[in-house]
Amino acid sequence: MGRRVVVPLLRRVLRRAVLLFTAVSCVYLLAAATLHPRENFEAQRPPPPPAAVDAALDAANLNDRTPLFQRYAVWISGIAVGDFGRTWDGASVNEELSRRIGVSVRLLAAGAVLGCIGGVALGTWTGSRVRGSADRAVTALSLLVISVPVVVLAVALQHVGVWANQVAGMDLVRVTGEATPGFSGGVGEQALDRLRHLVLPTLAVALPQIALYSRYQRSLIADQVGAEYLRTARAKGMTRSQAVVRHALRVTLIPAAAYFSYSLAVLLTSTVFTEQVFGWHGVGEYLFEAVGQGDVNAVAAVCCFGAVCVTAAGVVSDLVRAVVDPRSQAG
Repeated sequence: MGRRVVVPLLRRVLRRAVLLFTAVSCVYLLAAATLHPRENFEAQRPPPPPAAVDAALDAANLNDRTPLFQRYAVWISGIAVGDFGRTWDGASVNEELSRRIGVSVRLLAAGAVLGCIGGVALGTWTGSRVRGSADRAVTALSLLVISVPVVVLAVALQHVGVWANQVAGMDLVRVTGEATPGFSGGVGEQALDRLRHLVLPTLAVALPQIALYSRYQRSLIADQVGAEYLRTARAKGMTRSQAVVRHALRVTLIPAAAYFSYSLAVLLTSTVFTEQVFGWHGVGEYLFEAVGQGDVNAVAAVCCFGAVCVTAAGVVSDLVRAVVDPRSQAG
Protein backbone atom coordinates (compact mmCIF):
# COMPACT_ATOMS: atom_id res chain seq x y z
CA MET A 1 0.00 0.00 0.00
CA GLY A 2 1.35 3.38 -1.00
CA ARG A 3 1.24 6.71 0.78
CA ARG A 4 -2.07 7.64 -0.86
CA VAL A 5 -3.64 4.67 0.91
CA VAL A 6 -1.74 4.68 4.21
CA VAL A 7 -2.35 8.35 5.09
CA PRO A 8 -6.18 8.21 4.73
CA LEU A 9 -6.13 4.91 6.61
CA LEU A 10 -4.23 6.49 9.50
CA ARG A 11 -6.72 9.36 9.53
CA ARG A 12 -9.56 6.86 9.86
CA VAL A 13 -7.79 5.12 12.73
CA LEU A 14 -7.29 8.46 14.50
CA ARG A 15 -10.96 9.36 14.07
CA ARG A 16 -11.95 5.99 15.48
CA ALA A 17 -9.65 6.52 18.47
CA VAL A 18 -11.31 9.88 19.20
CA LEU A 19 -14.73 8.27 18.88
CA LEU A 20 -13.65 5.48 21.24
CA PHE A 21 -12.50 7.99 23.86
CA THR A 22 -15.79 9.88 23.58
CA ALA A 23 -17.84 6.70 23.85
CA VAL A 24 -16.09 5.33 26.94
CA SER A 25 -16.26 8.74 28.62
CA CYS A 26 -20.00 8.96 28.02
CA VAL A 27 -20.48 5.42 29.32
CA TYR A 28 -18.66 6.17 32.56
CA LEU A 29 -20.45 9.48 33.14
CA LEU A 30 -23.84 7.90 32.51
CA ALA A 31 -23.10 4.93 34.77
CA ALA A 32 -21.69 7.11 37.55
CA ALA A 33 -24.71 9.44 37.40
CA THR A 34 -27.38 6.71 37.48
CA LEU A 35 -25.97 3.76 39.47
CA HIS A 36 -25.80 3.80 43.28
CA PRO A 37 -23.29 1.37 44.83
CA ARG A 38 -24.03 2.86 48.27
CA GLU A 39 -27.24 0.78 48.31
CA ASN A 40 -25.13 -2.39 48.66
CA PHE A 41 -23.98 -1.23 52.07
CA GLU A 42 -27.39 0.05 53.14
CA ALA A 43 -28.89 -3.39 52.39
CA GLN A 44 -26.52 -5.09 54.85
CA ARG A 45 -27.91 -6.01 58.30
CA PRO A 46 -26.80 -4.29 60.36
CA PRO A 47 -25.70 -1.52 57.96
CA PRO A 48 -22.12 -0.27 58.44
CA PRO A 49 -21.54 3.18 59.95
CA PRO A 50 -21.85 6.02 57.37
CA ALA A 51 -18.19 6.95 57.85
CA ALA A 52 -17.10 3.39 57.02
CA VAL A 53 -19.34 3.35 53.93
CA ASP A 54 -17.88 6.64 52.69
CA ALA A 55 -14.34 5.38 53.28
CA ALA A 56 -15.01 2.17 51.33
CA LEU A 57 -16.63 4.07 48.45
CA ASP A 58 -13.82 6.64 48.41
CA ALA A 59 -11.24 3.86 48.17
CA ALA A 60 -12.98 2.56 45.04
CA ASN A 61 -13.73 6.06 43.63
CA LEU A 62 -17.47 5.30 43.88
CA ASN A 63 -18.65 7.85 46.42
CA ASP A 64 -21.71 9.60 45.00
CA ARG A 65 -21.02 12.52 47.34
CA THR A 66 -17.84 13.26 45.41
CA PRO A 67 -18.43 15.57 42.41
CA LEU A 68 -19.03 13.57 39.23
CA PHE A 69 -16.28 15.12 37.16
CA GLN A 70 -13.79 14.66 39.98
CA ARG A 71 -14.59 10.93 39.95
CA TYR A 72 -14.32 10.95 36.16
CA ALA A 73 -10.86 12.55 36.32
CA VAL A 74 -9.64 9.83 38.70
CA TRP A 75 -11.19 7.10 36.54
CA ILE A 76 -9.80 8.34 33.22
CA SER A 77 -6.32 8.75 34.73
CA GLY A 78 -6.47 5.10 35.78
CA ILE A 79 -7.68 4.04 32.31
CA ALA A 80 -4.67 5.80 30.82
CA VAL A 81 -2.42 3.27 32.60
CA GLY A 82 -4.73 0.31 32.10
CA ASP A 83 -6.35 0.31 35.54
CA PHE A 84 -10.16 0.00 35.59
CA GLY A 85 -10.31 0.46 39.36
CA ARG A 86 -12.06 -1.66 41.96
CA THR A 87 -15.56 -2.94 42.57
CA TRP A 88 -17.73 -1.72 45.44
CA ASP A 89 -16.45 -4.56 47.65
CA GLY A 90 -12.77 -3.90 46.85
CA ALA A 91 -12.07 -6.55 44.20
CA SER A 92 -9.89 -5.73 41.21
CA VAL A 93 -11.96 -5.05 38.08
CA ASN A 94 -8.92 -5.82 35.91
CA GLU A 95 -8.51 -9.34 37.31
CA GLU A 96 -12.19 -10.25 37.04
CA LEU A 97 -12.59 -8.70 33.59
CA SER A 98 -9.49 -10.39 32.16
CA ARG A 99 -10.73 -13.80 33.31
CA ARG A 100 -14.19 -13.25 31.86
CA ILE A 101 -12.90 -11.79 28.59
CA GLY A 102 -11.15 -15.08 27.89
CA VAL A 103 -14.49 -16.89 28.27
CA SER A 104 -16.41 -14.45 26.06
CA VAL A 105 -13.74 -14.24 23.37
CA ARG A 106 -13.93 -18.00 22.80
CA LEU A 107 -17.65 -17.69 22.18
CA LEU A 108 -17.46 -14.37 20.33
CA ALA A 109 -14.65 -15.43 18.00
CA ALA A 110 -16.28 -18.73 17.07
CA GLY A 111 -19.66 -17.07 16.49
CA ALA A 112 -18.17 -14.20 14.50
CA VAL A 113 -16.11 -16.42 12.19
CA LEU A 114 -18.95 -18.87 11.58
CA GLY A 115 -21.49 -16.08 11.16
CA CYS A 116 -19.33 -14.07 8.76
CA ILE A 117 -18.13 -16.93 6.57
CA GLY A 118 -21.48 -18.70 6.63
CA GLY A 119 -23.42 -15.53 5.85
CA VAL A 120 -21.17 -14.52 2.96
CA ALA A 121 -21.20 -18.01 1.48
CA LEU A 122 -24.97 -18.40 1.81
CA GLY A 123 -25.68 -14.90 0.54
CA THR A 124 -23.37 -15.37 -2.44
CA TRP A 125 -25.04 -18.67 -3.33
CA THR A 126 -28.61 -17.35 -3.08
CA GLY A 127 -27.71 -14.03 -4.70
CA SER A 128 -26.62 -15.85 -7.84
CA ARG A 129 -29.97 -17.68 -7.88
CA VAL A 130 -32.39 -14.81 -7.29
CA ARG A 131 -36.07 -15.79 -7.16
CA GLY A 132 -35.22 -19.46 -7.39
CA SER A 133 -36.62 -22.06 -5.00
CA ALA A 134 -33.39 -22.10 -2.94
CA ASP A 135 -33.46 -18.31 -2.66
CA ARG A 136 -37.06 -18.33 -1.45
CA ALA A 137 -36.40 -21.06 1.09
CA VAL A 138 -33.29 -19.36 2.51
CA THR A 139 -35.09 -16.01 2.61
CA ALA A 140 -37.95 -17.49 4.62
CA LEU A 141 -35.59 -19.21 7.06
CA SER A 142 -33.44 -16.09 7.43
CA LEU A 143 -36.43 -13.89 8.19
CA LEU A 144 -37.62 -16.45 10.74
CA VAL A 145 -34.25 -16.50 12.53
CA ILE A 146 -33.98 -12.70 12.47
CA SER A 147 -37.49 -12.37 13.93
CA VAL A 148 -36.83 -14.72 16.85
CA PRO A 149 -35.23 -13.10 19.95
CA VAL A 150 -31.77 -14.42 20.77
CA VAL A 151 -32.95 -15.70 24.16
CA VAL A 152 -35.71 -17.75 22.54
CA LEU A 153 -33.32 -19.12 19.92
CA ALA A 154 -30.81 -20.12 22.60
CA VAL A 155 -33.44 -21.92 24.66
CA ALA A 156 -34.74 -23.67 21.53
CA LEU A 157 -31.21 -24.86 20.74
CA GLN A 158 -30.92 -26.22 24.27
CA HIS A 159 -34.05 -28.31 23.73
CA VAL A 160 -32.71 -29.50 20.37
CA GLY A 161 -29.46 -30.49 22.07
CA VAL A 162 -31.27 -32.46 24.77
CA TRP A 163 -33.37 -34.20 22.10
CA ALA A 164 -30.27 -35.03 20.02
CA ASN A 165 -28.54 -36.52 23.06
CA GLN A 166 -31.58 -38.64 23.85
CA VAL A 167 -31.86 -39.92 20.28
CA ALA A 168 -28.15 -40.72 20.09
CA GLY A 169 -28.11 -42.30 23.55
CA MET A 170 -25.01 -40.30 24.49
CA ASP A 171 -23.92 -36.73 25.20
CA LEU A 172 -23.15 -35.36 21.76
CA VAL A 173 -23.37 -31.77 23.00
CA ARG A 174 -23.57 -30.08 26.38
CA VAL A 175 -26.40 -27.64 27.08
CA THR A 176 -24.94 -25.66 30.01
CA GLY A 177 -21.57 -24.48 31.26
CA GLU A 178 -18.17 -23.90 29.71
CA ALA A 179 -16.74 -27.29 30.71
CA THR A 180 -17.75 -30.34 32.72
CA PRO A 181 -17.04 -29.73 36.43
CA GLY A 182 -14.36 -32.03 37.78
CA PHE A 183 -13.47 -33.44 34.37
CA SER A 184 -9.91 -34.79 34.55
CA GLY A 185 -9.13 -36.35 31.17
CA GLY A 186 -6.11 -35.71 28.99
CA VAL A 187 -5.52 -32.60 26.90
CA GLY A 188 -7.38 -34.00 23.91
CA GLU A 189 -10.30 -35.16 26.03
CA GLN A 190 -10.54 -31.79 27.75
CA ALA A 191 -10.49 -30.01 24.38
CA LEU A 192 -13.28 -32.29 23.13
CA ASP A 193 -15.28 -31.62 26.30
CA ARG A 194 -14.98 -27.87 25.83
CA LEU A 195 -15.91 -28.25 22.16
CA ARG A 196 -19.10 -30.05 23.09
CA HIS A 197 -19.97 -27.19 25.44
CA LEU A 198 -19.15 -24.66 22.72
CA VAL A 199 -21.35 -26.03 19.91
CA LEU A 200 -24.80 -24.81 20.99
CA PRO A 201 -23.77 -21.35 22.29
CA THR A 202 -21.79 -20.77 19.09
CA LEU A 203 -24.83 -21.64 16.99
CA ALA A 204 -26.98 -19.30 19.10
CA VAL A 205 -24.56 -16.46 18.36
CA ALA A 206 -23.81 -17.36 14.74
CA LEU A 207 -27.27 -18.16 13.35
CA PRO A 208 -28.64 -14.58 13.64
CA GLN A 209 -25.40 -13.30 12.09
CA ILE A 210 -25.64 -15.77 9.22
CA ALA A 211 -29.24 -14.68 8.62
CA LEU A 212 -28.33 -10.97 8.62
CA TYR A 213 -25.14 -11.28 6.59
CA SER A 214 -26.73 -13.57 4.02
CA ARG A 215 -29.57 -11.09 3.37
CA TYR A 216 -27.11 -8.24 2.86
CA GLN A 217 -24.69 -10.28 0.77
CA ARG A 218 -27.53 -11.68 -1.33
CA SER A 219 -28.63 -8.14 -2.26
CA LEU A 220 -25.09 -7.16 -3.19
CA ILE A 221 -24.55 -10.23 -5.37
CA ALA A 222 -27.99 -9.93 -7.00
CA ASP A 223 -27.08 -6.38 -8.12
CA GLN A 224 -23.95 -7.73 -9.84
CA VAL A 225 -25.37 -10.82 -11.56
CA GLY A 226 -26.47 -8.94 -14.67
CA ALA A 227 -23.36 -6.75 -14.89
CA GLU A 228 -21.44 -6.56 -18.15
CA TYR A 229 -18.17 -7.85 -16.67
CA LEU A 230 -19.89 -11.04 -15.49
CA ARG A 231 -21.44 -11.63 -18.90
CA THR A 232 -17.98 -11.18 -20.42
CA ALA A 233 -16.52 -13.71 -17.98
CA ARG A 234 -19.27 -16.18 -18.87
CA ALA A 235 -18.61 -15.62 -22.57
CA LYS A 236 -14.96 -16.55 -21.98
CA GLY A 237 -16.00 -19.96 -20.71
CA MET A 238 -16.48 -19.47 -16.98
CA THR A 239 -19.44 -21.11 -15.26
CA ARG A 240 -21.87 -18.91 -13.35
CA SER A 241 -20.42 -19.98 -10.02
CA GLN A 242 -16.85 -19.32 -11.15
CA ALA A 243 -17.74 -15.85 -12.46
CA VAL A 244 -19.56 -14.92 -9.26
CA VAL A 245 -16.81 -16.16 -6.94
CA ARG A 246 -13.86 -14.75 -8.91
CA HIS A 247 -15.35 -11.38 -9.84
CA ALA A 248 -18.64 -10.42 -8.16
CA LEU A 249 -17.57 -11.61 -4.72
CA ARG A 250 -14.48 -9.37 -4.79
CA VAL A 251 -16.58 -6.33 -5.69
CA THR A 252 -19.17 -6.97 -2.97
CA LEU A 253 -16.61 -7.52 -0.21
CA ILE A 254 -15.94 -3.77 -0.07
CA PRO A 255 -19.40 -2.65 1.18
CA ALA A 256 -19.85 -5.94 3.04
CA ALA A 257 -16.69 -5.33 5.10
CA ALA A 258 -18.09 -2.03 6.39
CA TYR A 259 -21.40 -3.66 7.25
CA PHE A 260 -19.73 -6.51 9.12
CA SER A 261 -17.71 -4.18 11.32
CA TYR A 262 -20.71 -2.21 12.54
CA SER A 263 -22.89 -5.30 13.01
CA LEU A 264 -20.45 -6.42 15.70
CA ALA A 265 -22.53 -4.45 18.22
CA VAL A 266 -25.43 -6.83 17.50
CA LEU A 267 -23.05 -9.76 17.89
CA LEU A 268 -21.94 -8.51 21.31
CA THR A 269 -25.56 -8.22 22.42
CA SER A 270 -26.22 -11.77 21.25
CA THR A 271 -23.23 -12.98 23.25
CA VAL A 272 -24.47 -11.28 26.43
CA PHE A 273 -27.83 -13.08 26.36
CA THR A 274 -26.35 -16.36 25.14
CA GLU A 275 -23.98 -16.46 28.12
CA GLN A 276 -26.92 -16.06 30.47
CA VAL A 277 -28.90 -18.90 28.89
CA PHE A 278 -26.02 -21.37 28.64
CA GLY A 279 -24.39 -20.51 31.97
CA TRP A 280 -21.13 -19.12 30.63
CA HIS A 281 -19.32 -16.87 33.12
CA GLY A 282 -18.20 -14.21 30.63
CA VAL A 283 -18.45 -10.44 30.38
CA GLY A 284 -22.17 -10.67 29.65
CA GLU A 285 -22.89 -12.23 33.03
CA TYR A 286 -20.45 -9.77 34.62
CA LEU A 287 -22.38 -6.85 33.11
CA PHE A 288 -25.71 -8.11 34.48
CA GLU A 289 -24.19 -8.59 37.94
CA ALA A 290 -22.50 -5.19 37.89
CA VAL A 291 -25.66 -3.33 36.89
CA GLY A 292 -27.63 -5.11 39.62
CA GLN A 293 -25.03 -4.06 42.20
CA GLY A 294 -24.66 -0.51 40.87
CA ASP A 295 -20.97 -1.21 40.32
CA VAL A 296 -19.94 1.76 38.19
CA ASN A 297 -16.35 0.72 37.51
CA ALA A 298 -17.31 -2.81 36.44
CA VAL A 299 -20.11 -1.58 34.16
CA ALA A 300 -17.80 0.98 32.57
CA ALA A 301 -15.07 -1.65 32.09
CA VAL A 302 -17.40 -4.09 30.30
CA CYS A 303 -18.77 -1.32 28.08
CA CYS A 304 -15.21 -0.23 27.30
CA PHE A 305 -14.42 -3.78 26.23
CA GLY A 306 -17.41 -3.69 23.87
CA ALA A 307 -16.42 -0.29 22.49
CA VAL A 308 -12.85 -1.48 21.89
CA CYS A 309 -14.15 -4.56 20.04
CA VAL A 310 -16.36 -2.45 17.77
CA THR A 311 -13.54 0.03 17.13
CA ALA A 312 -11.06 -2.76 16.38
CA ALA A 313 -13.57 -4.31 13.98
CA GLY A 314 -13.84 -0.97 12.22
CA VAL A 315 -10.06 -0.77 11.84
CA VAL A 316 -9.95 -4.32 10.46
CA SER A 317 -12.75 -3.38 8.06
CA ASP A 318 -10.72 -0.42 6.80
CA LEU A 319 -7.70 -2.66 6.29
CA VAL A 320 -9.74 -5.23 4.37
CA ARG A 321 -11.21 -2.55 2.15
CA ALA A 322 -7.75 -1.08 1.55
CA VAL A 323 -6.42 -4.47 0.49
CA VAL A 324 -9.41 -5.34 -1.72
CA ASP A 325 -9.69 -1.88 -3.29
CA PRO A 326 -7.05 0.74 -2.35
CA ARG A 327 -9.10 3.41 -4.14
CA SER A 328 -11.81 3.14 -1.46
CA GLN A 329 -9.43 4.74 1.05
CA ALA A 330 -8.69 7.81 -1.01
CA GLY A 331 -9.70 11.12 0.47
